[in-house]
Formats: sequence, C-alpha cells, structure tokens
Amino acid sequence: MSSLSRDRDFNVFWLGQALSVLGGSVSAVALPLMVFAATGSVFRMGLVTVVSAATAVVTGIFAGYVVDRVDRRRLMIVCDLARALLLGAVPFLWSACPRLWLLYLLTAPVGALKSFFDVAYVTAVPHLAPPEDLTRANGRLMSTFALGTLLGPGIAGAVAAGVGPAWALGLDGVTFLISSVSLVFVRFGPGHDEGRERPAGPAPGAVGVLREMFVVGFRFLWTHPLLRPLTVLLTLLTFVTVGATDLLIFRVERDLHQGSTTLGYVMATSALGTLVGAFTAGRLRRDLGFGVCWLGSIVAIAVSFAGIGVSRSVPVVAALAALFMFGLTLGGVCSMTLRQEVTPQPMLGRVTAAFWTVHNASGPVGAGVLTALADRHGVPAVSLAGGAFCLLIFGAGLFTPLRASGPRAGTAPPVAPLSRLRRPLRGPRR
Repeated sequence: MSSLSRDRDFNVFWLGQALSVLGGSVSAVALPLMVFAATGSVFRMGLVTVVSAATAVVTGIFAGYVVDRVDRRRLMIVCDLARALLLGAVPFLWSACPRLWLLYLLTAPVGALKSFFDVAYVTAVPHLAPPEDLTRANGRLMSTFALGTLLGPGIAGAVAAGVGPAWALGLDGVTFLISSVSLVFVRFGPGHDEGRERPAGPAPGAVGVLREMFVVGFRFLWTHPLLRPLTVLLTLLTFVTVGATDLLIFRVERDLHQGSTTLGYVMATSALGTLVGAFTAGRLRRDLGFGVCWLGSIVAIAVSFAGIGVSRSVPVVAALAALFMFGLTLGGVCSMTLRQEVTPQPMLGRVTAAFWTVHNASGPVGAGVLTALADRHGVPAVSLAGGAFCLLIFGAGLFTPLRASGPRAGTAPPVAPLSRLRRPLRGPRR
C-alpha cells in the first residue's frame, strides 16, 4: 500500500481540497448564471470572466513574492476564510440588493485570493509527501479537479433550479470554510516554515521589491537547464491547446449536428481521461521516466487534437477527447512535480507564479487565434494544423535535456545560487 494512503496529514489536506475544488466548480457555473439571469446579456456575462482572468494575471505577478515570505499554511487559511466570508454573504446581499455591481465587486477579490492560495498550495505539497511519492501526490490532487469539473456543473444547476444561483455561491463559501478548518489540522513536514526566505540586512527598497517580483522567478526558469526548455515548450503547447474545448464544442454541435445532451456525454468522457491520467501519473513516471512520460503526453495530445477534427463518429470523438485530457493531465502532473523537485523551497512561490504568468499570457491569445481560424477555415483544418504543431513541439523536445528517461530526471542538475539569481537581468549571450 502506498505510504500516501496511510498518511493522515496528506489525506486530510486532499479531502479538504477536493471539497473546495467541487465548490469552486459550482461557483464557476453559478456566477455566470446569476449575471445572465439578471441582465440577459452574454457580453456582460463574459465581462465577469474578463475581470477574473485579468485579476489572476495581475495578482500572479506578486503572489509568489508574498508566498515566499509568509507562513504558507496561514496564508492558505486566511485566503479560504476570506473567500468563505465573501461568497457566504452573496445570498443575503443579493436578496437585499440584487445589483450587478455586487458581482463584479466580488469577482476581483475572490480571484486575487485564489491566485495567492494556488501558489501557496503548490509550495505546500512537497512538505506533505516524500520525494518518491511527490508525483503520485500531485496526481491524486489533480484527480480532484477532474471530479470537481465532472460533478460541479450538475450540482450548480440543481441548486440554482431549486433555490437560485446565489445560494450556489453560498454553498461554495461553506466549502472554503471547511477547507480552512481542515488546514488547521494538517501538519506540514520539516522545513515548511524554514522554507520561507528571510532576507538578510535592511529591507529592500521599491526597486528591490519590484526586481524580486518580476525577475527572480523568471531568471531561475531561464537559467535552469531543464526548466528553460520546459517553460518554452509548455508555453507553446498552452498557446495551441487552451482553445481545444471551444473547438470540441464547435465540432460536436455544428459539424456533427449533435445536441447539448450528446455534448455533455462527450465532456464527461473526457473527464475520465483526466482521472486516468491523474491516478496513473505516479506509476508511469516511476516506471518510464520523466522524458518518456512528458514527451509521450505531447504525442497523445497531437494525435487526439488532429483526430477530433477529422472524425465524424461521436464515440470516436469522445474517446479522443479522453485521450487529449489524459495527455494534458499526465504532462501537467509531471511538469509540476519537476518544478517542485528542482526549485529551492525559498523560491518556489516566485518560480511557480512566474511559470503561471507566462501561461496565462499565452493561453487566451492562442484560444482567440484558433477559434478565429476555425470560424474561417473550419475545425478540421485547424485541428490538423494544431496536431502538427504539437508534433513539432515533441520534435523540439527531443533535442533538449527533457528527453532524459530517468525516473527522477531533473533532480540532479545544478541549481544556480540565490545570489547569482538576484543579479540585474541582462539579455542572454548569443
């Protein structure tokens, strides 16, 4: 039996976050429903997403700096309690004053708190699982996102139909409250508190703080022999895959002339791919190594991306969607674990925030480009081009250190000392 199965602290953390993720999936559906019910405008409903995305990008710039300098568990508890208070108050505020500005006012702070929590969450996992179980731990935590995505919309719809979408947001507030209580009873391993960076000497000035926020995490990514190619290739992969869900919906409903019920079955099948990827990532990386798993995940994404665009069979499309999500999940778990393994604890927050900022910038742009091209040239042509682009990423990866096949690939390469990473940023030598 895995040591994680017997680890009380990890399992309390896992169950608390599973419930929290489920609540977040409920809110992701309930909030747009509230806006649409109040205005009947798809544009105003989209503005909520824009505000949330913009808040995530802005907050991500300095979230890592904060996470690396405070007690991470306390920060997560505070974030959960604050979100519980904000979301728990929605049903009462909405019944007293059903004004749209309340929802926009709510979206920004909840999005900012989520950014802080998510960065701290990634830095906390290495203190809950031994190195040999880190990939398995990330896989189990990733599986909760799949379950939340699968179950959340149905719960949100049932609650919204029964008592109104505002109470669905209130339900999410309850899950954050439970998550904060669960964190109180989780004991993080040795070094969790010591992992914080305590700068020596006087506090840095404004320029020094800005440099810490913007430069240190990015410099570490760029100077590390594994994280540099991983960051570049994953950014390209994110550019081409974020819009995949939109292409899938377009393909099933317009090209294959299927209704929303069939689309729901296809999406549910794709979530099974996420579950399989999450639960098998640890064993696959242990047996096959990082290089085979990560590069293999790109091949799976490429094949499924192209196949979805050319197949006219709904069952085949559903199976390919599951393969696509399996590849994304396997690659995501392996890349997250690698960053946790090779990044010094005092910097993990800033490196994580820098990594996510890059992806948050490339994803929406890619989604816009892909959907615009699909609208003009059709999903089959764009899907084939996207699959070919993924194969080019795979080919590029073969010429980088990422092809290493060791089970713990990435733990051995030297890490630049913090003093070197804090030098003024200069352009790379050509």
